[in-house]
Formats: sequence, C-alpha cells, structure tokens
Amino acid sequence: MSDDNPRPGPDRTRLPLDVDTTTRPIRPVEAVPGSPNVVVVLIDDMGFGASSAYGGPCEMPTAERLAGDGLRYSRFHVTPLCSPTRQALMTGRNHHSVGMGVTSEMSTPEPGYHGYRPSSAATIAQILSGNGYCTAAIGKWHQTPPVEVSPSGPFHRWPMGEGFDYFYGFMACEMNHWYPQLYQGRYAVEPDRLPEDGYHLSEDLVEKTISWIENQQAITPDRPFFTYVAFGATHAPFHVAPEWRDKYAGRFDEGWEAQREQTLARQKELGIVPESTDLAPWAEGVPRWDELDEDDKRVAAKFMETYAGFAEHTDAQVGRLVDALDEMGVLEDTLIFYLLGDNGASGEGGPRGTFREHLVGHGIQDETADMLARIETLGDPTTYGIYPVGWALAMNTPYPWTKQLAHLGGTRDGMIVRWGNGIEARGEVRHQWHHVIDVLPTILEAAGVPEPRTVGGVEQQPIEGTSLAYSFDDAEAPDRRSTQYFEMIGNRGIFHEGWTAVTRHGTPWEMVDTSKRPFEEDVWELYDHTSGDWSQAHDVAEQHPEKLRELQELFLQEAARFHVLPLDDRVTERENPEVAGRLDLHLGRSSLSFGPRVGRLTEEAAPNVKNRSHVVTADLEVITGASGVVVAQGGRFGGWSLYLVNGVPHYAYNFVGRDLAVVRGGKPMTPGRHDLVVRFDYDGGPVGSGANVTLEIDGVAVGSGRIPVTTAYYFSFDETFNVGVDRGTPVVDDYLPVRNAFEGLIHRVRFDLDEVADPGTPQGREQAVMVHQ
Repeated sequence: MSDDNPRPGPDRTRLPLDVDTTTRPIRPVEAVPGSPNVVVVLIDDMGFGASSAYGGPCEMPTAERLAGDGLRYSRFHVTPLCSPTRQALMTGRNHHSVGMGVTSEMSTPEPGYHGYRPSSAATIAQILSGNGYCTAAIGKWHQTPPVEVSPSGPFHRWPMGEGFDYFYGFMACEMNHWYPQLYQGRYAVEPDRLPEDGYHLSEDLVEKTISWIENQQAITPDRPFFTYVAFGATHAPFHVAPEWRDKYAGRFDEGWEAQREQTLARQKELGIVPESTDLAPWAEGVPRWDELDEDDKRVAAKFMETYAGFAEHTDAQVGRLVDALDEMGVLEDTLIFYLLGDNGASGEGGPRGTFREHLVGHGIQDETADMLARIETLGDPTTYGIYPVGWALAMNTPYPWTKQLAHLGGTRDGMIVRWGNGIEARGEVRHQWHHVIDVLPTILEAAGVPEPRTVGGVEQQPIEGTSLAYSFDDAEAPDRRSTQYFEMIGNRGIFHEGWTAVTRHGTPWEMVDTSKRPFEEDVWELYDHTSGDWSQAHDVAEQHPEKLRELQELFLQEAARFHVLPLDDRVTERENPEVAGRLDLHLGRSSLSFGPRVGRLTEEAAPNVKNRSHVVTADLEVITGASGVVVAQGGRFGGWSLYLVNGVPHYAYNFVGRDLAVVRGGKPMTPGRHDLVVRFDYDGGPVGSGANVTLEIDGVAVGSGRIPVTTAYYFSFDETFNVGVDRGTPVVDDYLPVRNAFEGLIHRVRFDLDEVADPGTPQGREQAVMVHQ
C-alpha cells in the first residue's frame, strides 16, 4: 500500500490519532467516512478439501451461502501451523518477521522464533482502533508468549493489549469444547452451564459475538466494527453432540482414497481446480484403506463422521452470526473473510487416530481395540479425539501431505470473501495467488486508511502482504504476488513465478523423533505450475536441476531476509521450557508456596514437577469426612491431583489419559490441622521415567505406590493448575468435574523441587523415545 494519506483529514499514518479538543462537542476519533464493518472468521485445522464449499464432504451451508454471494479463492495460502498463521494474519507480516516461527509453546530465544510480536508490527486491531473502529476478538488467541499467560501478566500481548476493546475466549492452542477454561478480557471465567445443560464452546463464542455487536450497534452505530471470530473447531479435540455426528453415519465407509476421488470430481465441477488436475501421490507411510482390517475401518469411519459433524456444527454457528448481522441491517456493509483453515488438515493423529490426543504428542499410538470398545462415545466429554492421517490427506484433496508440511496440503486453504456493498461479483472463483499476510492490507484498502508509519511512537516495519482487493471485480487480473517462502519445523518451500521447490524434513505424527536426517540430506522436489500441475502431483526435479538449484538459493535468500535461520526441527521437546531455553517464570526457585486462592495457572506458570523428584506439602484444617481437591494440575487427559474422599487422602497420577495410578491413604484423616505430604521419588535417567510415591500425614507414611511411566513434556494445553479445586475435567473420576472444591481449610501448599532431569541431551531424548514406544 502507499504511505500517502488517502484523503483530507488527520494524518492517519501516525497512530494513535489525537482527539480534536477544539470541536464542540468533543468527539472520539472518527473512521474514514464509508468504512465497512469487518468480520474475520477463522476455522482451525480445516483442509482445502473438507468443506462442501470447496467440494468436500462436510456440509457447510453457510460457507456455500457466503460463497454464492461473494468470492471463493482457490490459491489462498497460510503457514503450516496455527500461531504463525494467526500472527501473520494479525500483522500482515511473515511469521518469522514477527518472531512466530512456530507455535507459542515451542518458542526459543532465536530472532524468528521468540514469540514476542514487536511493537514495530502493529496489528489489524491496533490500526483499525486507531482509526475509529470498535474492535472485538472472540475465541482462540494463541499468540501470547506462554510465560505471560498468568494472572501476573504483563498483558500488552493479550488481545486487549493488541488493539481489541473486548476479548472472550482462550489463550492456548486448543480447548475442551465441553469444559472450556476461558478469559473475558484478562480475567479467568468459566461457563455458567455444563454439557448436560446443552453447553458447547462454539455456540458460546457466537453468542458472545452477537451480543457484543448488538451492544456496539445500539450505542455507536455510526462507528464501524472489526470482529475477529476464531473457533477452536475443527482442531482436536473433536467434540460434538451425537446428533451431528450420526447424521454422517455410513458416509465414509468406502475410505479415504475413495473420498479423495469424490472430492476432486466435485472440485472440478465447482471450478475450484482445473479439469486437468491430478491427485497428488499418496503420502509415504500412510496406510491405504484396503490395508486396514474391519475393526480399523470401523473406527476410522467413526472418526470422520465425528469430524464432519463437528465441522457442520461450527458452520451452523457462523450461520447464526450472519443471520444476526442481517437482522441488524449491517450485513451488506460488512466485509467478511471466512478462512476455512489456519493450516492444512492435521495428520497428527497418526495412522490410527486417537481418542486421547496427548498420546501421540508423547510418541504413543492408540490401540484400535480400546477405541472400538468405546466407539459410541467419540465426541463426548470422555474423549479427546483426532482422526487418522488418512482422513487428513482426504480433507486436503487434491494436495499432498498435511499440517506442519510446506507442501500445498499444509499451506493451501479455502477462503471466502463477501462484501455486499463493496464487491459487484457474485458466486465467482478467484485464482490469483495470495497469502494470509495479504488480508491486513486488503482490510486497510477497504477501510480507506494508509499503512501506518508509526504506532505509539514506534516506527513500523513494512507490511509484507499485498492487498487482494484488485481481484474483487476482475477475475482476469494478473497476480500481484510472485514469491513466497514457507518453513515450519524444518520443512521448507519456496514459490516463485509459477514454480515451487519444497522438501519434507519430518513426519507430522512423529512429534518425539530423534531420528531426523540432517537438513543437508533432505530431498527437494520441484513442481511446475506453469505447465498445468495444479496440485503438486508431478515432481520434475530430475528434469530441471538448474531450476531447482535456483529456487533453493532463493529460499536461502528469503530465509536470511525474514529470520528463518537457524532451522530447528524439534517439536514436542521444545514444549519443555528448559529444553527450548525459555524463561522460567519462577526464576529457578526450588521452593514454591501457594495460597488457597491461587488458580488457573497454565503449564508454564505452574510448578514444573515433570522429570524430577519433588515434595508437595499441604497445610490443611480437616473436618470430619471432608472431601474435595487440595491441589491439582491437568485433567482427564493428563495430570495429577491430591484430594480427599470422605476424609481419606488420595494422590492420582494420570498419564496422558491412558494410565491412571492412585495412591490411597487407608483411613480418614482426623479433624484438625495437619500436614498432608506427597513424596514423589523420580527414578532419574531419561525423561518420562517412573517414580515411587508416598503419602504422609504429619510425617507418618499412610500409603505408597508405583507410577511406571510419567509425563515427559506436558500435562495439558487446555487445563490448568489450581489450589483447592480441579477446574475443567477431573484428573480422576473419584470426584465430579464440578463441585469438587475442598471442604476444609487450606492454609498453604508448598512445592519443594529437586534439580530437573536434563531432557535436552541427545541420549536423554533417545531414551525417552524408547520408553514411550
């Protein structure tokens, strides 16, 4: 965009604008006259070929409706993971340019990976708010450094510190849709309903969105609004009521390869891809449908039925929002971006899928027999599922590979744009090549505001995206994007003037992997899109070695320019702060003390009890027959809890939702004040080793037990640490997921931590993988 101010009035290149106190009455900063409302809706982990609007099997009538009234983009690109795409979307800069080379939980101190958005890269919300817009963010955020997600803040990288007037949602990469742990503004909140009362997170998010817009329109209808609605769906866990899942019963019994063929045929009918498009080759290491036995097929089909129901349910909530905009009379004046994925469909469920996602995060595959025994529960609060990689490949039709990869299956998603009063074209497809960093400059152009030179006195780094508004009413307009690099966890790619060079370094479901080859041994592929290869189906690296070398050199130039180097291929290991080199929020203190009101602490704010011996001492006053949780971390799918049942002390250790060890104290505690102690004696050696646990009351052992395997890397992305209650799902079914507060009095809970085992050595990581296999 040009830096020139587009029309008379205040200098909008320098934000924030000052209120003009010479006018009578004094008015707030005003938007450029005629600026549209803007709504950006983002679906999580949805592949190019999932939605019915893009030829897929998931019925999404709202997406079809918006596409019929607007435009479908067939060559829209994202990064291959969620935090990087979201930061690129918010800033209009490449993800490494703003320090988000990976997810926030995997950040390291390196310039392209530290996870701290620089003040020199203002967000859409900061720019629009500075130009008179009302702004709201609802749903998944996943852009704040984890060490700052605590009641202590700081809060300037939370949504309301990044330009949003209102926030309701969650901060992490995923969330339990039945028992979410949410924030309103900077304050922790929980829904006032339960799943048995009909609660579902996606419905709640849209209810809050509509409510915010209704209030904004009632009070300041003359001010345009910017609303960012980021669903947790369709990221794992797949949580949806059975009536949505069962609608798809039997539809996927032919398998994922048949689904690819069906989807490609529909995509050609819709004009989303050319008639000449071929399916990309089947991904290495992924079983064919006819290689599965009948039990595997039954479980796999149920996974896809659940996912499709989850996707349709999400789209129905978007439909509620669109209807509300229409009823308020603002739909035609609203520029809507409906992004059908922040990356490609996820293959992180592995060859069989899993009912417990944290299993695969620790290098373990779920067992088909166990999943089959619980197949009718899939989608309910007792499950935390993600489908097999075969379905991810089908949902990415016609492209190869999945999320995490720099291939088109990881980087190309559907995007629908509707603007009733701003785009004349209806129901058309646009084939211009674009990237998620292009959304911000498009919004600025539509709003009539320039790219800011300074924001809050900070000089701004250039916006790296290109507005796609030129394509709105010109289907034949030539592309304005000729070059774009891609990198994620060592997987690399470069697009340049119709050619793509790409290399796969890792495998998406092998997230604890010490056997990756050196980067210099990666095999690069070359695709010539100028000759009609739309889907990366035909590798021509051998035929054009000079072109491949040219693109490899161009990738290195772009990588140096945008802070991609040094490459880092670690996945789960980096989720441990000690390995990643992130700040320890507790500054290395070996003794930590918490009062009875401390809670909602994320993994990096909680005491790090993983891979080390430790002692938990609870100073309690007990009443006769007291029950409830003294202190807990995590939930049903991984965590630990110290609690009482009818006065009897218990300690439960839940390993990734698969193995539960419970140590019981034998007899009820007597009324009065006591020290209830857990001694956790870690075996040492590789991360994730076993431990012996002893329960003590006032220095006397009352129970002991063995935990054969412990959690090496993380307990949970969505559940938290709490004193006096276990919020969210329960670590153990000895108590309810709600109403489990401790019935006595907690004075303090102290943690004494031994030196943590070093999980960063190659030997330690290798041993850890062997343990988990």
